[in-house]
Amino acid sequence: MSNAGRVAVVSGGSRGIGRAIATTLAADGIAVVVGYATEVAAATDVVDAITAGGGRALAVRADVADDVAVGAMFDAAEDTFGGVDIVVNSAGRLMLSPIVDVDLDELDALHRTNIRGTFVMAREAARRVRSGGAIINLSTSIVGLQFPTYGAYAASKGAVEAITLVLARELRGRDITVNAVAPGPTATELFLDGKDDATIEHLTKQPPLERLGTPEDIAGVVAFLSGASGHWVNGQIVRANGGII
Repeated sequence: MSNAGRVAVVSGGSRGIGRAIATTLAADGIAVVVGYATEVAAATDVVDAITAGGGRALAVRADVADDVAVGAMFDAAEDTFGGVDIVVNSAGRLMLSPIVDVDLDELDALHRTNIRGTFVMAREAARRVRSGGAIINLSTSIVGLQFPTYGAYAASKGAVEAITLVLARELRGRDITVNAVAPGPTATELFLDGKDDATIEHLTKQPPLERLGTPEDIAGVVAFLSGASGHWVNGQIVRANGGII
């Protein structure tokens, strides 16, 4: 499987893990559509970084929960680069609250992005991805670790994992893999925001490797799953967390 002519759509590609995924895939010779919700400057910066390195990229604005916008994003991938081979759904929303105090409006907004958005992206990917392709959703190791205040977020990502496993089986005979990558604590702006030094130090000591993950750690796993070497991995949840039990 050569990357020549392969095309990836990466939602949430303007920052954090999504940005690292977009730039890593581009460095492997894959044309990348960088999906973003609001941050046009950040998305443009990703595209500029990719093209400056000799890669091919296009920024497209799309709310992943909006089926019309997502369809237009896939149209742009096909019109500009000729098709879609890899879909990475890294767009997501985070909220932290004890379950007893959850604001239901915030819960609905979280689920709109993380659950409905995953369904919309998965449905479009199932319709468009070419034979030999890969669909990769982003979950979280919190589903298994069950940290307090992460109940709403973990619930939404549990749904992401269920969608992933079912879709892998529904695409039987299509030669398309469907997997999820579930990062542990990863040093992104979103993750570090609001955490004091003591909390960060505690989380750093959780994995046996005794460090936080980096966006590039997660991007490397995604690149493996989307390439020839990872094509026998299908219908799996890969917990990329440095060994946290």
